[in-house]
Amino acid sequence: MPPTGFHHVEIWVADLALVEPSWSWLLGELGWELYQNWPAGRSWRIGDTYLVVEQSSAVRPGLPYDRLRPGLNHLAVHAPDRGTVDRIQAAGPANGWQRLFADRYPHAGGAEHYAAYLADTAGFEVEVVAPAERGPDLEA
Repeated sequence: MPPTGFHHVEIWVADLALVEPSWSWLLGELGWELYQNWPAGRSWRIGDTYLVVEQSSAVRPGLPYDRLRPGLNHLAVHAPDRGTVDRIQAAGPANGWQRLFADRYPHAGGAEHYAAYLADTAGFEVEVVAPAERGPDLEA
């Protein structure tokens, strides 16, 4: 059976210039590489999966994106380890990301869930998740 998972995710934004630096920084920190680059968009790839951020001419004018309305609430991405999550949490604000649930960091998702929750300047939320720790009694 072929692997499952996302082939790609595409996020349409109202202003690429506003959000591109923060996405470029975050995905670079996680080991993603720039994949495609055109005047209205960028994509980054890790393995066979890629993420597109595009300022599409097909976007309907009107209400701005709001993660609390029907539709995409957030993207959750893997981090290689807790140290990477900690670095992203610490440096996020200097790179265009607002910390969400900072008072409950790093366990806002529960005691066994180690993650940073960030929102870019357009309001898109990303959850950066560390792998579960394996103790001696949890070895596979």
